Amino acid sequence: MFLSRVLGLFAKDMAMDLGTANTLIFVKGQGVVLNEPSVVAINRETGRMVAVGQEAKEFMGRTPERIQAIRPLKDGVIADFDMTRTMIHYFLARVQSASRFFRPRLVVGVPTGITQVEKRAVIESAEQAGARDIYLIEEPMAAAIGAGLEIEQPRACMVVDIGGGTTETAIISLSATAYKESIRVAGDEMNEAIIRYVRSEYQVLIGENSAEQVKWRIGSAVEQMSAMSTTTAGRDIVNGVPKQITLTDAEIREAMREPIQAIEDSTIRALEKVPPEMAADIADSGITLAGGGALLRGLDQLIHRRTQLPVVVAADPLQCVALGAGQALSDMRRYRSVFIN
Repeated sequence: MFLSRVLGLFAKDMAMDLGTANTLIFVKGQGVVLNEPSVVAINRETGRMVAVGQEAKEFMGRTPERIQAIRPLKDGVIADFDMTRTMIHYFLARVQSASRFFRPRLVVGVPTGITQVEKRAVIESAEQAGARDIYLIEEPMAAAIGAGLEIEQPRACMVVDIGGGTTETAIISLSATAYKESIRVAGDEMNEAIIRYVRSEYQVLIGENSAEQVKWRIGSAVEQMSAMSTTTAGRDIVNGVPKQITLTDAEIREAMREPIQAIEDSTIRALEKVPPEMAADIADSGITLAGGGALLRGLDQLIHRRTQLPVVVAADPLQCVALGAGQALSDMRRYRSVFIN
């Protein structure tokens, strides 16, 4: 125990946003130092890791049979324990560099709907990857802190964190969550909706990376001032040959209508279930959008139209959870009540 504490003095305390789509690591005193896709590529024959992060993501859909690119997290939680541990270990080692001998204290952002079994999987993965003390914080709470919301005040604030695998909606007051909901509909579901649309309308099969690129190029939640279009390519289902197609922003809005509707509905449910005093606070402070999905064109406008409330996108939505978890790590006495058991 004494040796562990002594070694801890030399370790870099860290916070991690262990996301379905991306993993971000915050180092105390340095800020966010790593932002990589949550993907691992392995050799099926040997079981050895081939690539991690951005390099592994580029392998997806392009590997020979002996190489497999895996996303070890699904819907915000661990789907493949061994690959998650391997990925965390790799990322921690990259960040710690010469200080790998010293085990860091680690704060990890997790979905609000996480089960006890899933919590244990996160903690064990982090421990086996080299972390010393692991603390968990719910992602919308971390996002609220990272977005600069006054969570300690006796006034309610509302955050909607749209990640890769989950959308987390929370209403927070006095450093506690008054209402929370996690739905497993977010950026990945939008990508899958685009894949299904292209297959149905054009009889062309496109990959996940291609669908994601289309989403960011021309995707939107409401009609834009000027029409947009982009080209993508895939495999013609009928004759099996490569085929290039042109898609419009109107088509992609139609393709993503259902997942976007689910996010809207989750927001409305939260507003319907809070006490009147909290509803009055939110009417004044508005709704804050965080996570990568918050960058979808017009999503803030769509939610504003539905709720008639002020809706703002956080200053750095992609890093909100990592920054908030890092802030909680940096001042654990102040934020001790936001950590979950």
